[in-house]
Amino acid sequence: MSENGAPVGKSYPSFEYEVGREKIREFANAVGETSPVFQDNEAARAAGFSNVVAPPMFCVVYSAGAMGPAILDPDLGINLMMMVHGEQKFEWGAPVVAGDTITTSATIKDIHEKKGMKFYVFESESKNQNGETTVKGTWTNIVRGG
Repeated sequence: MSENGAPVGKSYPSFEYEVGREKIREFANAVGETSPVFQDNEAARAAGFSNVVAPPMFCVVYSAGAMGPAILDPDLGINLMMMVHGEQKFEWGAPVVAGDTITTSATIKDIHEKKGMKFYVFESESKNQNGETTVKGTWTNIVRGG
């Protein structure tokens, strides 16, 4: 528990995401990724991938299903109207390609107050169908007004 009794260490149910080739292409287009490995299967294979590869920040897409319930946990009582994005840190592992099934879990790492604001820090870990970690994330949300 944190200093205010919130459930630090609480884990949430894992979320499974099946990675589709079109979702990768749509994401790459939306964020301006122009490399052919994000669009074309042959280019991806020529670069050593088994299929179209996802840009690294695609992790936000497949992690959302695990992070949403954590942020919306009624035990935390996060006031979404006062919440702002603090920071994100990622450690990437195995690349994610179309056809992968990614399972993400989320845990509350820390909750603390500073200068009248409450900081909620979550950790996530995503693994592919082979058990390889694709990304570990640290997500910090700040609620103004404590």
